[in-house]
Amino acid sequence: MSAHLLRSVIEAADRAISAEDFDAVMEFYAEDAVLVLRPGQEVRGKPAIRKAFTMIADYFGHTLSIGQGKMTVLEGGGDTALVLMETLLSFDGEDGSRRSLSRRATYVFRKDGRGRWLCLIDNSYGTDVLADQTL
Repeated sequence: MSAHLLRSVIEAADRAISAEDFDAVMEFYAEDAVLVLRPGQEVRGKPAIRKAFTMIADYFGHTLSIGQGKMTVLEGGGDTALVLMETLLSFDGEDGSRRSLSRRATYVFRKDGRGRWLCLIDNSYGTDVLADQTL
């Protein structure tokens, strides 16, 4: 079975994020997209998402590198997809040593009128967003 087209889309987006090419990053998002900054805090729309990526780059001292591990794509209706993915983050710690962590992310993509997959919901925390919530 071949990899879903979304794998290459996500790989390209992650390369752009790692390179801090935020103009290119914005090409991967729908106008009304949501980005989870951390559990309980999200931003909406391309201008806010672009600003958030600038803040994320600053937070990680401009050393953040993003990659992918395992990925499952569940496509529904031909124009919407849920991506369950292991997101791999690497960055320099405060002591200068290279650190890495893995998250089980969830993303929602939809195809636009030209057939491009655009990210509608970017949640690199996956179900960890539930950790601080009570019923």
